[in-house]
Amino acid sequence: MPVKLSVTIITKNEEKNIGRCLESLEGADEIVVVDSGSTDKTLEICRSFDCRIVETEWLGFGKTKQFAVNLAANDWILSIDADEELSPGLKREIIALKREEFGNKAYRIKRSSFYLGKMIRFCGWQTDAPLRIFNRLHGNFNDKPLHESVVTKQQVTTLKNRMYHYTYPTLESHFTKMRSYGDIAAQYLHSKGKKSCQSEACLRGVFKFLKMFILQLGFLDGLTGYKLCKNSAWGIRYKYQKLAELNR
Repeated sequence: MPVKLSVTIITKNEEKNIGRCLESLEGADEIVVVDSGSTDKTLEICRSFDCRIVETEWLGFGKTKQFAVNLAANDWILSIDADEELSPGLKREIIALKREEFGNKAYRIKRSSFYLGKMIRFCGWQTDAPLRIFNRLHGNFNDKPLHESVVTKQQVTTLKNRMYHYTYPTLESHFTKMRSYGDIAAQYLHSKGKKSCQSEACLRGVFKFLKMFILQLGFLDGLTGYKLCKNSAWGIRYKYQKLAELNR
């Protein structure tokens, strides 16, 4: 008998993305949406897809995603972000795995991401494959406020098909998120006793650009790849500048 799979999503003001995401989940056994203060039409759209909606204060990425997992009716979890969608091939692959009861495994999903409307094939994004399907009896999210991940005792394998990630449609959206994430990351690093200075922040930014643009072949993504590498380098510099300010 096929196992049942709960899909968990965390949201805040995702009206531009959530409909596309939920459409790709048609036929899911359950969709749990944990919302942290949306003021747009996010919840209205979720209700139209018959999602189970729970509202809560923001707990940080790891804890909020784990909160959603804890609410699920089923032990098998597919965690997906509001700005992602399953490809048709991936959806068929997951349905086939459900019939096989998944086995004692957790699954990474390869992710193709878009930047300023263009699919990025290099810049280090070509190896992106976050762990998204797991059994909560054997693993769960860590409690990191940023760059959270699933920690599991299950054997980990990677699915063949991809999901799509519609990140940063505009430069403004990228810089807004980098500032937000940079502030959170700097606070976290500071709480762990990490140190930085202005010169280190600059060097880290330069290294980030060279790594993405040269070593990770970002130049093959053309002008859009150059913008992604340059702006990502700015984000790293910003994070460590903020850490340096906290150190002072």
